[in-house]
Amino acid sequence: MEVDELSKEKRIHILKSVIKHILLLLIGFFWIYPFFWMISASFKSQNEFFQNRLGLIPQMPTIDNFIRIWNKADFGTYFINTIIVTVFSVIIVLVMTMMAGYAMGRYKFIGRNLCMGVFLGSIAIPLVSTIIPTYEVVKEMHLVGTKLGLILSQAGGAHVIFLLLFTSFFQSVPNELEEASKIDGCNYFQTFYYIMMRLCKPVATTVVIMETIWAWNAFMLPLVLTLNNPSSRTLAVGLYAFKGENTVDWTGIAAGGAIAVIPVIVLFIFMQKYFVEGIPGSNCYASDLYSDSVCDRRNSEQKESV
Repeated sequence: MEVDELSKEKRIHILKSVIKHILLLLIGFFWIYPFFWMISASFKSQNEFFQNRLGLIPQMPTIDNFIRIWNKADFGTYFINTIIVTVFSVIIVLVMTMMAGYAMGRYKFIGRNLCMGVFLGSIAIPLVSTIIPTYEVVKEMHLVGTKLGLILSQAGGAHVIFLLLFTSFFQSVPNELEEASKIDGCNYFQTFYYIMMRLCKPVATTVVIMETIWAWNAFMLPLVLTLNNPSSRTLAVGLYAFKGENTVDWTGIAAGGAIAVIPVIVLFIFMQKYFVEGIPGSNCYASDLYSDSVCDRRNSEQKESV
């Protein structure tokens, strides 16, 4: 009887596991189907697309859509613009949030809690409501329709999430590390450059990945700021131009979407380890470095005593 009950429980467990995996596979398929559909449509001709819209395997694959949008639709320029805007926006945001997080996390000053409250409160402000003020500021700087205007508008936000990541990390760094750097003769900036920047590499990698994805996929601000200068458009805005008043170039949009999405996916695939393990890994890294520093100091003290 006991053997029968155990075998019955085992069969029930296996059945539940099979059902769970089937449901997960179905959910995963419906989740990833639009991406595969876009890639498939980018290799179809217009006639084949309308004859077999939902099919995932092109009968006669062609790269004419990629050639057409790259050359005739000036997608190469949009691609370069997106790279320039993304790279410089990421650099500015990384440096700005890292230094602000260091000040908020390591030093107590008058108005510190008020500043943090303002930063946290800004999370509730919809991004759409800041487009007009941002446009007016960029307009006063005479940078509307320029790449520099796009870069500053993308990097000029509060980026509260990144600020909180750096603030939380720097608060967890042992004070002994700063004290040891001061003993070695490091000033404020040298401590930040040689100690803190080295420690926060995992967090910085996470910030770089997230900001790259956001800047690469930005649409509303680049659309508003480049209405009068199409040559400064980014990929997201360039895709929107394929939608006409009466017709839509579906295969062209699919090819453009593939060009816009694949670089981000490749970046995330290669950097997902740092993205997933960034925050806990940073704390472990700080603890390990602190332990190494303590061991080195103890060894040096022992040598001096000998």
